[in-house]
Amino acid sequence: MDITIPQRKDVIKGIKDQGGVVAAVLPIHYSRALLRSFNIYPVEVWGPPKVDESLGGTHLQAYVCSIVHNALSFLKMGGLDIANLILIPHTCDSLQGLASMLMDLINPEQAIIPLYLPRGQREEDVVFLADELRSLYTRFSDFTGKNPTSDDLLAAIKREEMSDLLLTKLYGNRQKIGLNNIDFYRLVRLREFLPAEQFSALAEKALQTTAEPQPGIPIILSGILPEPMEVLNMIDEINGLVVADDLACCGRRLYKPGTSLEPFRRMAESIVYAPPDPTRGNTIEERIKHLAAMAQNSGAKGVIFYEVKFCEPELFDLPNLRAGLKEHGLASIIIEVDINNPLPRQVATRIGAFLEMLAS
Repeated sequence: MDITIPQRKDVIKGIKDQGGVVAAVLPIHYSRALLRSFNIYPVEVWGPPKVDESLGGTHLQAYVCSIVHNALSFLKMGGLDIANLILIPHTCDSLQGLASMLMDLINPEQAIIPLYLPRGQREEDVVFLADELRSLYTRFSDFTGKNPTSDDLLAAIKREEMSDLLLTKLYGNRQKIGLNNIDFYRLVRLREFLPAEQFSALAEKALQTTAEPQPGIPIILSGILPEPMEVLNMIDEINGLVVADDLACCGRRLYKPGTSLEPFRRMAESIVYAPPDPTRGNTIEERIKHLAAMAQNSGAKGVIFYEVKFCEPELFDLPNLRAGLKEHGLASIIIEVDINNPLPRQVATRIGAFLEMLAS
């Protein structure tokens, strides 16, 4: 399939050249539509890898995860200078602590805007998040001087919903579009920084392609993100095939459209009713049910929990989560990594042994 993957720096330059505002957004959940209605373009910061983490280490404990360490280090080395503001969802204690540190101690040039997320899927959670998004509207209005109407908001919402539906279709057709593991995730992770209309065009092009399914032992990849991305090449090399995922940066953000005609509630519904996620308070039972259904629908034979070290929301669930999956006949393995370090070769050995066990 002949699809050119845009470079992040080129996308950002194009946004700035057209007068757009860039928001650096930390993981995980937020409303792209709300930002875009103000001509603010979200560019997500998942680490990034390969930075001098000692810059963040002067402010953070050693046991804080590398996503937060690297994000702070990247900011201090000037990597976020292109951004006009930094949006930090309250995903976990570490990210909330980073937001407080930036606002109270470090005071970067960019505006720091926190977003508080509910921890459930109740009616009151939808109401809470809708109110949070209204509060963000006021912050963005003060920042930009713009006041989008309800029609403006709904137009932005529908544009993002179309991209989300196409992303879901890519997942449903991943075995028909002929991409190996790393090329598929390079495509779907464009959703992290590419404007919705551009992502939709690439997704539609990919969906027009038909190819023979890729060979390999089918597995589910779970965790926060597949970094370093070499892990996907490694899985290819040892005859593994990621047929579905429960990754925070990908599969947990296959958002369904909201149903309300009121813009803020509609945006809130889409996030609150997203696939189960420990950072949003979903129960272990909900996650077991979700992963078991995912395995049944995809034909996956096992689950690789590919985890960032010290990620408490992820690691707390794993003992009971793995025990529940075992009762459903699903074997699993845990791989812990620091996204700033090269991928150890023993990871290939462990994954290879796991795949051999699944194939036997």
